[in-house]
Amino acid sequence: MDLQAFKQIVLPVQGRLFRLAKLFLRNREEAEDTLQEVLMRLWTKRQQLDSYHSVEALAVQMTRNLCLDKLKSQANRTTDGNTDLTTVQADDVSPYRQTELADSSALLRRIIGDLPDPQKLILHLRDVEEYSFEEIEQVTGLTINNIRVILSRARQRVRDSYLKTNDYEAGY
Repeated sequence: MDLQAFKQIVLPVQGRLFRLAKLFLRNREEAEDTLQEVLMRLWTKRQQLDSYHSVEALAVQMTRNLCLDKLKSQANRTTDGNTDLTTVQADDVSPYRQTELADSSALLRRIIGDLPDPQKLILHLRDVEEYSFEEIEQVTGLTINNIRVILSRARQRVRDSYLKTNDYEAGY
């Protein structure tokens, strides 16, 4: 694979790889370092990339594995990034509503962060990155039925945790 082919195939997915790394590591600088390392590994393996069915699946798998290795070696250092899922810039939104949205997004980040790694990965790939089930199958090596079950359980767990936290009237 030459430089031009590498740019056309690998570089367009670096945004997805970065978001995946940031999901796992929860730190922008660590995610950037991980992305750089994955891109370097792919570049050094560029002659063998043609033998892979999906270079994107390989890159996602490499990113996931590298993130898990970093988490293990850093004794699960969790520094919360300063990024919000919601950046409300509309003039008609009250400060009260902005605070409410920020609190909800922080709660969702915490709930998703507490999911087991397979659920977190599949939920991110499907709902954030919008991968198809076949693409997730290539990345994870799981069957489509297993992916559907894991995704369903992850969504249910997020929903239940969110509703339990916000269900003031029931007294939970």
